Amino acid sequence: MSSSSLHAFRVAYDGTGYYGFQRQPDVPTVEDSIFDALRGLEVLAPDAAKPAGYAAAGRTDAGVSALAQTITLEAPDWLTPHALNSTLPADVRAWASADAPNDFHATHHASRRTYTYYLYAPETTVDDNRFAAACDALSGPHDFHNLTPDNHNTERAPTLEAVRDGHYLVLTVTAGGFARELVRQLVSLAHDVGTGRATLETLERALDPDPLPGHEGIAPAPPEPLVLTGVDYPDLEFAVDPDAADSAQKVFETRRLERQTAARVASHIESGIDGDANEHDGDALE
Repeated sequence: MSSSSLHAFRVAYDGTGYYGFQRQPDVPTVEDSIFDALRGLEVLAPDAAKPAGYAAAGRTDAGVSALAQTITLEAPDWLTPHALNSTLPADVRAWASADAPNDFHATHHASRRTYTYYLYAPETTVDDNRFAAACDALSGPHDFHNLTPDNHNTERAPTLEAVRDGHYLVLTVTAGGFARELVRQLVSLAHDVGTGRATLETLERALDPDPLPGHEGIAPAPPEPLVLTGVDYPDLEFAVDPDAADSAQKVFETRRLERQTAARVASHIESGIDGDANEHDGDALE
């Protein structure tokens, strides 16, 4: 029988088809797919709830994707990322791993987590200077109890940085940890300030010790543009598994092309609705 030791794995996934990372009854989650894969490899017993030594860096919400989700578990040395991928669904890919000390915990030992949000915000709709001012105001230590459904551990010290990329504002949010929905509510509030729907005074009220009245609550931004892009562990050295990384890149290339095609179809329908309802508009090659 193979001996086991604690291993850490970097896992990327397309979260749009899952109800979040953490297991939930009767709905598909990323964690369930990982545990099913481990059972298929006989690393996890059929009746075991989870592997020994198991922990995860974070619990992404439904629809949120990841590049650098990190899990730890006791596993035999042959369980490489490539081996794990053999029983994982295509939209969940392990791609790097590290040996971890016995007392390591993927949740508690993460020194920093980074999320990236791809906000569709053409310059004609958003004032970049106002958006940047909102990011500055939301950065640093605050009690974010008005920007999360959590009732405790709401004091955080995030850093928000935005870069314009064409019609998008790419917002990077970094902190030691995050309350539930916090990143998406930060995005939503900064966007409201950038578009003029809210003022910096509105933002300051959201950071006030008093709870916001219901009509002033901040709705979270949609989850699909959000990606967990980094989790830092000062004491771990991850090695990329070339075969696993190649598999992951091919999967996400396919996802990208599928969505480009879907966007092309939607664009054609959108433009066609403005035309003659009695006319067939084809794109035949001549």
